[in-house]
Amino acid sequence: MSNDRVRVRGLSIFRPIIYGNTATALSEKDRQALPYADHTHKWTVAVRSAASAPNSDIVGGADDISHFIKRVTFKLHDTYANPSRNIDKPPFEVSETGWGEFEIQIRITFVAESGEKAMTLYHHLKLHPWAAAGEPEIPPLEVAIKHGPVHSWQYDEVVFNDPFQNFLNILTAHPPTPLPKVKRRPVPFHLANPGSLEASKGGVPEFTQLMEKEEQERLEEARKAVIAETDKWRNILIEKEKELESLKQLAGN
Repeated sequence: MSNDRVRVRGLSIFRPIIYGNTATALSEKDRQALPYADHTHKWTVAVRSAASAPNSDIVGGADDISHFIKRVTFKLHDTYANPSRNIDKPPFEVSETGWGEFEIQIRITFVAESGEKAMTLYHHLKLHPWAAAGEPEIPPLEVAIKHGPVHSWQYDEVVFNDPFQNFLNILTAHPPTPLPKVKRRPVPFHLANPGSLEASKGGVPEFTQLMEKEEQERLEEARKAVIAETDKWRNILIEKEKELESLKQLAGN
């Protein structure tokens, strides 16, 4: 066997990505030009590198991620023509118009050199501005247009454990652009962090190293919560099995 196809045991290497969407409310004139008069928004759903290019008007996307991602499949609502969209080269994104929010399945297929199975993510398409408590969830059209683009993005890390040597060589030859250490732009809002709503206003958001750290902490807390819940139900199951065994013994006497 070639040394290139030997796994490097005990090594983990990750690549930061973001997935989500940006949506913009359409004016009455824009809507009249569409084949579907009831469509109220144009939107783009994408998988990108986490870092943003300088002075870019999109979230993320500073790096080409096609050296480890071969294909991204976006499963849209069944009311769309050809709802399963395969994107085989960057940018890994789909742009459409519509009127409603729905869940999009995102399936990431990695390059053959990785030897990895596909990864599936889910994103709720966000069309309407994030609202504070008491504010309308769906504002009037003129308010939505004045608000500008709506951004809904999630940070994630694709972790490759025990990578093949040739795939590790590919990854190390394409190091990701580091996230900025400090906040330079608005930050992406996320429901897990309601306090970031104000900080998300005022332009195109950007992920930072501080947000990366906070997201890692949230993931760790979620992991601990899952372990604790699993342990609780395991203990309950053990107790129930003991009770069942006692009843069987009583029934046999």
